[in-house]
Amino acid sequence: MDISVYRPGELSAADRAAWTAMQSKAHLHGAEELGNPFLSPEFTLAVGRCRRGVRIAVVREDGEPAAFFPFQRSATGVGRAVGLGVSDCQGLVHRPGFTWDARELLRACSLAVWEFDHLVTGQEPFEAGASGSFPSPVMDVDQGYDTYVRELRARSPKFTRTTLAKERRLGRDTGPVRYVHDERDPAALRRLMAWKSAQYRRTGRSDRFAHEWITRLVTQLFHTRSDSFAGILSVLYTDGRPVAAHFGLRSERVLACWFPAYDPAFAKFSPGLILHLRMAEAAAADGIAYLDLGRGQKEYKDSLKTRELSVCEGWVTRRHPVAVGHRARRAPVRALRNAVLSRPELFEPADRILKRMGQIRSRR
Repeated sequence: MDISVYRPGELSAADRAAWTAMQSKAHLHGAEELGNPFLSPEFTLAVGRCRRGVRIAVVREDGEPAAFFPFQRSATGVGRAVGLGVSDCQGLVHRPGFTWDARELLRACSLAVWEFDHLVTGQEPFEAGASGSFPSPVMDVDQGYDTYVRELRARSPKFTRTTLAKERRLGRDTGPVRYVHDERDPAALRRLMAWKSAQYRRTGRSDRFAHEWITRLVTQLFHTRSDSFAGILSVLYTDGRPVAAHFGLRSERVLACWFPAYDPAFAKFSPGLILHLRMAEAAAADGIAYLDLGRGQKEYKDSLKTRELSVCEGWVTRRHPVAVGHRARRAPVRALRNAVLSRPELFEPADRILKRMGQIRSRR
C-alpha cells in the first residue's frame, strides 16, 4: 500500500472530493454505513481544529485515492478514532473491493494501537480486534414518511397513537405547534446545549458540554454547510417557545442523531418523541434514507426504530509495549461498563444511584 499521512489542513481539495465521492456511492456497493456524516471529511477537519493530533492517512493505488483513514495520535503512538467519545461512527472509508492490512496501516501511521468504540461493519481487518458488538438503531424513511408511520402503527400501535395524541394536546393546551427542521438561530443552539448540560447533571452523567472543545466543535459544525454535509439544528416550538431541540449531522443519505434534549416543564407531552417524528418527516422530504439513532439502549429508540445496524468497540494493535500498556489500562474499564449496561439487574440500581447523585448536586 502507498500510504501518506497528512495533517487536516494539508489535505488537498482533490483528495477531499475523492473522499466525499466514495461516501456518496457507498450505498450502491452495499456499504451504506460508509455514508455516515461522522465519516465525512468535514467532521474530521472540524475535530482537527479543536483537538491536537488529528491526522488523515490516504492510501493510493496507481496514484489514485483508494481509502481514507482519519485518526488521532498521541506523542507516544496511541491512536484513537477521531472524536472518540462523541463520534458515533468510525472506520476507514474506501472504494469497493479495497482490502488492507491493519498492522501495515498502523505502522505507516506511526501507531502502536488504534482504539475505536463505534466501528462500522464491513471492516474485517479492524474487526479482528473487536471486543464487543452493539446495536445501533435506525429509522428508515427511504420509502417516505407515510410508509414509515404506517409501519410504526403496525409494529407499535399504542406508542404511535399516544405520541400523535400528545402532539395534538400540546397544541390545544399551550398554543400553536411549529417545527423548524433547519434552525439557523445560534441562540437556539445555545439553549439546546444548556438543556443537555442540565440533563447530564440531573441524571448523574458526565456533562459533555463542560468540555470546551466539544462546545466549540458543535458550534463549528452548526456553521458547516455543503451539498454533502451540514450540521442540522431542529427545534419544536409551541406558541413561539422552544420545547424540544436536536442537533445532528447530515450527509447525502444519512441524518445522524446526536444531541437531543427538551424543556422538562413540557415532559408530560413527550416533546422529544414528537420532535423525532417531525425530523423523520422532514428528512424523508429531503431525500434522506435513514436516521441513525446511535449506539445505546434507550426506550425511545426501541419505539422509533425500524431496524438495527451494528457497531464494534475494541483495539487494533501491533507488537509494541505501548499497545500492551494501553490495552491493559483500558480493557477492564470497558468490560465493567459494558457488563453494567448489558445486565438490567446491575444497570437499574446504578442508574438510580447516578440520578440520585445528580439530584443532590443540583440542590447545591
